[in-house]
Amino acid sequence: MNKKLEKLSTFSGVKGPVVTIVMDGVGIAPAESAGNAVALANTPTLDRLMATYPMVKLKAHGTAVGLPGDDDMGNSEVGHNALGSGQVFAQGAKLVSNSIASGKMFESATWHDLMDNVKANKGTLHFLGLFSDGNVHSHIDHLKAMLQQAKAEGINRVRVHVLLDGRDVGETSALDYVLPFEAFLDGLRAPDFDVCIASGGGRMQITMDRYEANWAMVEAGWKTHVLGEGRQFASAEEAVTTYRNELHVIDQDLPAFVIAKDGKPVGTVEDGDSVIFYNFRGDRSIEISKAFDAPAGEFEPFDRVRLPKVVYAGMLEYDGDLHIPHKFLVNPPEISNTMSEYLADSGVNQLAISETQKYGHVTYFWNGNRSGKFSDTLETYIEVPSDVVPFEQRPWMKCAEITDKLIEALESGKYRYLRVNFPNGDMVGHTGSLQATRCSMEALDIQLGRILPVIDKLGGVALITADHGNADEMYETDKKTNLPKANKEGKFKAKTSHTLNRVPCIIYDNTDAKAHYAVKEDDGRFGLSDVAATMVNLMGFAAPDMWDESLIEIKG
Repeated sequence: MNKKLEKLSTFSGVKGPVVTIVMDGVGIAPAESAGNAVALANTPTLDRLMATYPMVKLKAHGTAVGLPGDDDMGNSEVGHNALGSGQVFAQGAKLVSNSIASGKMFESATWHDLMDNVKANKGTLHFLGLFSDGNVHSHIDHLKAMLQQAKAEGINRVRVHVLLDGRDVGETSALDYVLPFEAFLDGLRAPDFDVCIASGGGRMQITMDRYEANWAMVEAGWKTHVLGEGRQFASAEEAVTTYRNELHVIDQDLPAFVIAKDGKPVGTVEDGDSVIFYNFRGDRSIEISKAFDAPAGEFEPFDRVRLPKVVYAGMLEYDGDLHIPHKFLVNPPEISNTMSEYLADSGVNQLAISETQKYGHVTYFWNGNRSGKFSDTLETYIEVPSDVVPFEQRPWMKCAEITDKLIEALESGKYRYLRVNFPNGDMVGHTGSLQATRCSMEALDIQLGRILPVIDKLGGVALITADHGNADEMYETDKKTNLPKANKEGKFKAKTSHTLNRVPCIIYDNTDAKAHYAVKEDDGRFGLSDVAATMVNLMGFAAPDMWDESLIEIKG
């Protein structure tokens, strides 16, 4: 089906390039909010933009991006889905919750394959995933529901491999999940149902790498979960407590641990076992899925030592084009009619650029969870390799190099539409370091100051926005007093998760074209999905009917 955009009858569009700039993780919070790195940073360019150009505050969390409820924080994946598709689709958490509630998950062929394999081989059922209720990558309630179902279906032996969060939830909240979960397992445990935690570690240390930025993380996870190699402890509680006392790091940075009894790991992965990776979000699920799925001789990133013959499944299909993993429990949302597809069918040259940490967001997620391009001739993707260093040690990340390449692409005159993601506010914000996050915002501001004069010179327009909040709240606050929480030493408790704040959407236009449209009143109804229609309107096209409304009104 041809998806060619129709021209607007009264506005031919901006003459120069149209650019979407995504300041990842930059939300809007009151200046006095606890640890507001956006407000505390020296950002003269961003301050000027917010003060002198039309700005709409966009919803970037909850139902506005397809999540179950408005207490659910947004994330980069669903945010870029909405930005790129112009629509809101039910997302991973909601899909999984609905599938469990309806029983469809447990009726699926994949679930039966997993259970039948364990029973036939008298093997072990393994669950591996992010261990929290952050609802960004996973939810512990999904794990609990599957454990209960496995017991009801007569599975005799289960092992759980926990990736500690401290990023989408409180930075040192691991035991708030481990201890109640152990009590939950005590309630499930029976003479014919042997279940326990078998291994774990911080999410930024093992297993959950993304975009192949650091395969060593996945290798460490493989050795921990599959081979049972690593420092041994009697329980997850002992591991967390010991590491905290020794290393004084937050949960996401806790090293790997193996639970052992009499010196022997309690839960290695063996032939005849089944493994469920229960994260629903795709970016940090793909590499470990490749490690389990790839046949012997067809996997190069690291030496797996041994490849157990297992039935492996993900919660969802994390890459619909490459079919990773081969088996999955819940069908992902079918996202269609994206902006990139319509622009390609309309003959519009496009550029997408970011560094490795967010490259997949302006390509795969922007295009509706689709790998590859809609047009090899009309689309150009540029990935700037990210540094493999802690983000708080280099908070400027690759923003200058991204800007270099973006300016080069703008000045080439080749591209009508360009999109760019600057990861600084999000990736550095997740570290919990207020100082580093302020620095990351200042580095980003310098790049905005470089880009905008080039857009002016070329007669173009930019829409400057974000995908969710993060850098805008760097301290946990007490909900009753709205004051920062302090630890026993009197220090403020860092907040490493996303926020529920709206994000800016600034329309930067110094051309004559702005006489042909008006920015709509910011009455609180707009969300990220309204950006796509805005961008094609600025190019002189009418938005497709299935997209959400534009932020601008074209004058007759």
